[in-house]
Amino acid sequence: MSAPSFRNWQSVQEEVRRRIHARIWKPGDLIPNEADLALEFGCARTTVNRALRALADAGVLDRRRKAGTRVAAQPVAKATLQIALIKTEIRERGQDYSYQRLTRSKSIPPAAISDVMQTAQSRALLHIRALHLADDKPYAFEDRWINTDVVPSARAEAFDMLSPNEWLLTHTPYTHGEIAFSATEATADEAAVLKCAEGSALFAIDRMTWDGARSVTKVRLLFRPGHQLRTNL
Repeated sequence: MSAPSFRNWQSVQEEVRRRIHARIWKPGDLIPNEADLALEFGCARTTVNRALRALADAGVLDRRRKAGTRVAAQPVAKATLQIALIKTEIRERGQDYSYQRLTRSKSIPPAAISDVMQTAQSRALLHIRALHLADDKPYAFEDRWINTDVVPSARAEAFDMLSPNEWLLTHTPYTHGEIAFSATEATADEAAVLKCAEGSALFAIDRMTWDGARSVTKVRLLFRPGHQLRTNL
């Protein structure tokens, strides 16, 4: 029987995973160094390095300079979260999607917004409030601020037919972002928009996106009571 081929980093990664899963290498064990693994697998050391880096990023391995690479004693389970268009999300549920722009204004945001977006407190931002509907029933309330110094083309958009959620994802590049999930109680205004009782438990997603050091947009999405977010480990 010929030895298995390890010509790319993905095949090396899978073999390392197999050994960890089979407890050939147990949690806390120091694994062979890159040079020895490259010799064993018959591949370049850079190929092994790429595979081990990917496993370290996934929380499977613990790599320390001059101390070697160990199997993580407490592997971190990382969830993969896909940020889909709300329109796509609703249609994938087998429901009809519709959209309503509630308000659009250029205004100075509350200090909390300008602070987190790192804009001057005297700087006006584009503020859009919109409602996403599933089968003509409220699904999500979008409350968004857009930094038009970074996205000047947004100044000409009415957002009356196309939601800012969709427009930004298809028109505006960004380098990184932050996202937070929480539960909140519906204010009187939010309850009126989402057609639920004031004080109802809502699922909230707060998201910020950046283009380098400059903020692009900040949005709070509020979902009706009972909404669930599912992801994969």
